[in-house]
Formats: sequence, structure tokens, C-alpha cells
Amino acid sequence: MKQFVFVVACLFTVGTATAQNTLKALVRSDQTKQALKGATVTIPDLNLSAITDSSGNAVIRNIPNGIHIIDISYVGFSKQERGVTFPVVPAGQAVIFDLEPQEGELGGITIESTRTNQSLKDIPTRVEVLPTEELEEKNTERPGDVKMLLAETTGILLQNTSAVSGAASFRIQGLDSRYTQLLQDGMPLYAGFSGSLSLLQISPLDLKQVEFIKGSASTLYGGGAIAGLVNLISRTPQSKPELTVLLNGTSAKGFDGSAWYSQKWKHIGATIFSSYNYNGAYDPSGQGFSAVPLTHRFTLNPKVFLYADDHNSGWFGVNITNENRLGGDMQVVDGHPDSLHQYFERNQTFRFSTQLVFTHKIDSARQFNFKNTVGYFNRKLGEPGSLFRGTQVSSFTELNYVQNGKSASWVTGLNLITDKFDALPPESYLSYHQVTIGAFIQNTWKANSWFSVESGLRADKYASARRAGQRSFYFAARQCAV
Repeated sequence: MKQFVFVVACLFTVGTATAQNTLKALVRSDQTKQALKGATVTIPDLNLSAITDSSGNAVIRNIPNGIHIIDISYVGFSKQERGVTFPVVPAGQAVIFDLEPQEGELGGITIESTRTNQSLKDIPTRVEVLPTEELEEKNTERPGDVKMLLAETTGILLQNTSAVSGAASFRIQGLDSRYTQLLQDGMPLYAGFSGSLSLLQISPLDLKQVEFIKGSASTLYGGGAIAGLVNLISRTPQSKPELTVLLNGTSAKGFDGSAWYSQKWKHIGATIFSSYNYNGAYDPSGQGFSAVPLTHRFTLNPKVFLYADDHNSGWFGVNITNENRLGGDMQVVDGHPDSLHQYFERNQTFRFSTQLVFTHKIDSARQFNFKNTVGYFNRKLGEPGSLFRGTQVSSFTELNYVQNGKSASWVTGLNLITDKFDALPPESYLSYHQVTIGAFIQNTWKANSWFSVESGLRADKYASARRAGQRSFYFAARQCAV
């Protein structure tokens, strides 16, 4: 007898209601903390969006549990993406999004040379700024150096120190070049023995903006800035990778090739700049002497940026520059000297420097800043019958404290500057070793929207291997704007 077994399978589905959540977003400016009306809040994977009201608030409903990416965008500000876990804990709490202004006019211009990182319109110091857009224009005109950039700036006089090699220095308000300072990211990288060639060895492609202080800045930067200073602000990595390549050729036998790349991740970023600049000896008038010297220059400048958290950040960079510059009698430059054609001037330079910057933010109004740079510069200057050689090792270290208030801002700090120069032959009287220790304090008081006063005090103790124990005191309380 056969048996048949029938199996009946039943499938039961139990439905559960998906939890629905509400997003309350508050969109503000990162710098001013003011609410942004009209910002767009979007959840791309759910195809949901909302617009902020006059108080900067936006509400999106019907959001399921889980992690969702929130996109915030607003004209003139950098786009922000953030993952938010739903449900939000504690329930009903608004999620705050602080947007950073984009570079350019819409975001305003923030001044770094005054150390308080305030907007240009809020400080009494006479500061002029070349933003990124103007630097890009200058970069297409003369990509090899910043000589033209300074020469076309009102109030700055460019003075040639050698017609043969093209070396130059700059003067502000008519004072001698020793009373002006050339800084990069607030640090004196181009001082002493390298000063006359520094303007010819800096490419504008690596710069974000240039700040000019025309007037005494000795409170923050010492006696070398009595006439003023030029601060070159380097570019930093943004949220999206960026690659810029520049190739340039001139009818004066010149060629420039530069590349700049940057990328930023969550806690780290990097930039690298490299360039090769060549110019053949050029005599446009046919007089037998070079108006533009024969030049070979190579530059490499990598940087690493660290974003540990909201309170700690910094970066470390290395700058390497090697240059060979030869000018004079065209026949000598071409390698065919004789008893009549003898004159030449050759500058062979090698520069190696490191830069370290670290910032600790206590809160939105107070922070500590640490800066350090160590530089090595080797230069050989050859002329008919003579050869001068020298090496310079210098360092700059500073620790400052910044406090920004509604009506008053304070900057106080300490710095240490060392400069050692060894000339060859060793018995040369030009060799020296200097150490300067300084302390400074500066206050900016803003009484109202149209009146502010800036005052400061600085004390420096200067010691030299040849003349020790000298002390210099500088007082800079004359900067006032109404």
C-alpha cells in the first residue's frame, strides 16, 4: 500500500512600521556665527530638502532610522557634508552646521598679519591685500617671481641692487630696505644674506594672498618692520583635490614650468609645489651685456597639514631652492672669454628651510599659536678675480596668545630669533652670530563702528658675538583709525 505525504508550507510576514524622525537644522556662518537665511539643506539618498528661514532654521520630516548624509549649501560659502545618525540624541535637538566662507569677495578678506585673524574692515592698521584673483593675473604675467607684483603696488619702491644679476630689494614709505620685512606665513624666511635675491626666487603660484602693512609693525615683528612689511600667505588644501599646471614661454628666452597640487582628507591634508625656471642670457639692445642673466632655478615645496580635532591643527613644510644665475659680458656668458671680454657676475645659491605651525583653540575667541622656521642658505658670488662665499643658518620661534572680544582684542607673545653667518675665508670680518629675544603685547580697542585704536609695546634683548649685551626697546602705539 502506497502512502502519500502532503506538505503544506505557510509563510507569514509580520509588518513593522518604519520609525520616522525629524531633522531640525541650524545653519550659521563659521566666522560670525550669524544665521544664514536661504541655505539649502538636502538629504540626497531620501530626495528630501528644505530652505532655512530668517533665523537659519530648516525642518525635514519623515526620516527613517539610520545614518544619512546631510548636504548644506549657500551662495558664497563652502558646501558642507555631514553624516547624522537618526534618531538624534537627545530627541528634538537642533543639529548645527557652521559654513566656512569661500575665498574671494563674497566671503570677505581675513587679515593674518595682525595675528587676530579679523576682517579687513575691522582693524585700524593700514593693510592692503592682493587676493587670489589678482595673484592669478600677476602669475600669468610673470610666473617666475614676485618682483613685478611688488613693483606695481602703490607705496612700494623696488630698488635694483645689481643690474647684472637682477637682484633687488624693496622700500616702503621711502625708508631703507633694512627697515622693511619680507615674510611668508608670518615667518622671516628671506633675511640677511639672502635678502637681495629673495624677490627673484618666490613664485606667485604657491600664494593665496599677499598682505602689505605700510607703516610701523614693529610691535609684532620687531625693529626690522619699522617701515612696514610684506606677508606672503601660502595656499592651503580645500575639500576638493586641486591640480594647477602652468607653462610659460617668453620672447626673451624665458621658460617657466610650475605645478601645484593639494588634497584634503578628514584629519590630514597635503600640498606640493614644484617649479623649474629658465632664462637664457638676453641682450635686447645689442650692446654686448646681458639685460637678463642666464638663469636655472629649481624649487620644491611640500607641506603636510594636520586637523586633529576642532581645537588642534597645524602644518609642517619644507622649502628647497637651487639656483645658478650668470650675467655680464655676453661673450663670457656664452663661454668664450678673451683678454678684452672678461666681466661677469655669477650667483650660485642653495636654500633649505623648514616651517612648523601649530594652533590650539581654547574656544571661539581664544587660542595659542606656535611658529618655528629653520633656514640654511648657501651663496657663492663670483666676479673677475674674486670669489665670495658664505653660509647663513637662521631660526625664528614664536609663541603667542590671541584673545578676541566684542570691543577689545589682545595679542601677546614671546619670540626667539637667531642668525649665524659664516663668510669664507674664515677670518673674514663679515662673519657674525646674533641672538634676539623679544616680548610683545598689542591691544585693538573698537569703541564703535567708526572709531578704533591700536596700541602696543615691545621689548627686545639683542646679543652679538662681537657686541654683546645691547638692548633695544620699541614702542608702537601710533596706529589709530577714525
